[in-house]
Amino acid sequence: MPLLVVGSVALDSVETPDQQRDRVLGGSAVYFSYAASYFTSVRLVGAVGEDWPEEHTRLLAGRKIDTAGLKVMPGEKTFYWKGKYLDDMNERETLEIQLNAYQQYQPELSDDFRRCPFLFLANGSPSLQLHVLDQMIGPRLVVADTMDLWIREEQDDLKKLLERIDGLVLNDSEAKLLTETNNLVLAGQRVLELGPRFVVIKKGEHGAMFFSKHEIYVLPAFPTQDVVDPTGAGDSFAGGMMGYLAEQGNFEPKTLKEAMAFGILVASFTVEDFSLDRLEQITRDDIELRLNAYRKMLQF
Repeated sequence: MPLLVVGSVALDSVETPDQQRDRVLGGSAVYFSYAASYFTSVRLVGAVGEDWPEEHTRLLAGRKIDTAGLKVMPGEKTFYWKGKYLDDMNERETLEIQLNAYQQYQPELSDDFRRCPFLFLANGSPSLQLHVLDQMIGPRLVVADTMDLWIREEQDDLKKLLERIDGLVLNDSEAKLLTETNNLVLAGQRVLELGPRFVVIKKGEHGAMFFSKHEIYVLPAFPTQDVVDPTGAGDSFAGGMMGYLAEQGNFEPKTLKEAMAFGILVASFTVEDFSLDRLEQITRDDIELRLNAYRKMLQF
């Protein structure tokens, strides 16, 4: 089934302890879309500026990604992020952010996009996410991402959003901030009380935790030896998870657990190179092979 994603499309400059890349393809919707495209057709909605390289659009369109919702904003530049990873690759510093075209963007969905059965609201302002959700017609599954900025500055709108979605994806520090507790189990349960049917808490190199009314479980990360650039790992995780759910056409407990595993595995490829470089090299078969190794790793 088709999957709609609305989020940032960006140009990133990334510095790691060993290497540096300038103005490479990035953004939450980009990583999500590419990861999800291994499993289902994707419709991408986002905004870019006049400096956007057309080659990036061709790259995305070369997958099962419909870029009709990618709007070029006249007189604007593309969202730009510059960051630096420390020796511990779990820690990074944001050196520069220019919202540019994304700052005033208010997506207006086509009728075809509004009828997508699966919707992912990638990291962005809760007011923008609500604006998109208001346009949807009968979605079967709506999942959103968020971050500390919105928790601090737009918590009222965020809580309105949480009452209307099926699932929320966020990292461990964000879950603690939102629920005002350092206990992740308690944090997950408190987020459920705000409205979503399930919550996924990302834990970076330690995998992810799943919470619903009926079950709690943890899936570890896949052991990846060559971590080159962690940028986009969380968005790739969400893309793999949602792509699999859309492919299967349901979000039953068993399907959700399998989707979590696929999300973890796609993210494990993403971190092995900059931007989408590693994802461009792999196929669904490569993901399935890694899934077999992952299954063996979890048996005891």
